[in-house]
Amino acid sequence: MRLDKWLWAARFFKTRGLAQRAIAGGQVKLNHERTKPAHEVKAGDALAIRKEELEWQILVRALSERRGPAVEASRLYEETQASRVERERRADIRKFGREPAAGMKGRPTKRNRRRLEGLTSSPDES
Repeated sequence: MRLDKWLWAARFFKTRGLAQRAIAGGQVKLNHERTKPAHEVKAGDALAIRKEELEWQILVRALSERRGPAVEASRLYEETQASRVERERRADIRKFGREPAAGMKGRPTKRNRRRLEGLTSSPDES
């Protein structure tokens, strides 16, 4: 079975196109190596799937040609214990608050730079 089709059937990606882009971008590794979307996947293969800041380490248990309900999709793979613990730890961190600099991109605007300077300058410099 094709890797992109299995990822779609196992509900890791909403469409096969998204699965193909993730595989081509190196976000999915089959048996610890980069691969292509059409590569054959079989029961017993190890997959590492990274989506945004989440990462799954899974073992393929079964194959399915169709995309079924989430309960059925979860039977297609088994997540390693270490992966589950790490994902839960990251979920707890996200629950308590975002990273303050996560929304910042590039250089600050003139307005933001002046605000930053106002925060960092001491009162006797004025």
